Amino acid sequence: MTERPQRRSLRHAHFDYSHSGPYFITIVTQHRLSLFAQIVDAELQLSAAGEMINGLWLTLPERFPGVALDEFIVMPNHVHAVLSITEENDSVGAPLVGTRPLSHRVRTMREVTLGTVVGVFKSLTTVAYTRGVRESRWRPFNKRLWQRNYFEHVVRDERSLDLIRSYIQANPSMWETDPENLGTGDSLQHGRPQGSPLQEPWMV
Repeated sequence: MTERPQRRSLRHAHFDYSHSGPYFITIVTQHRLSLFAQIVDAELQLSAAGEMINGLWLTLPERFPGVALDEFIVMPNHVHAVLSITEENDSVGAPLVGTRPLSHRVRTMREVTLGTVVGVFKSLTTVAYTRGVRESRWRPFNKRLWQRNYFEHVVRDERSLDLIRSYIQANPSMWETDPENLGTGDSLQHGRPQGSPLQEPWMV
């Protein structure tokens, strides 16, 4: 039997991702296809698919009461977000969306991890995007909507959090030089491996 190559995890092996506190995450489409938006004169213009991505992100606190949302943006082929695993379900961040409970999806605080939240988000958006391909002729994707891995950064202090928020807000204006921007959005060749982290000042 031929052994499959080992996939490299981007997670820290001994870090508890259910630990309370903020995380900065980046999730990128498979092959970096631009499926969700356009950047025109440094202005972000979401497609119907991008609006769907944004809307489903905002439902996460309903599904996970121990999660609070912070800065978030849908870019043409990736999303950037800050979210927190909170110690209390009535966290300050939760009121960003409606409070109607989804009882069949609620997890206890003990079960919530960053990986669980990202996994549910990927699953929900993949199902919704597939429906859009079928019913609204959205651009199809090959096998996966998202890359298997995602990048995460544990936010250590308020200074880092402010820098990350500013970075996310400024993302559309930096699209021309963004490492995720392939120009046409179709090329599979790129200088940075899929899922590898950006090196930014707030990571030091």
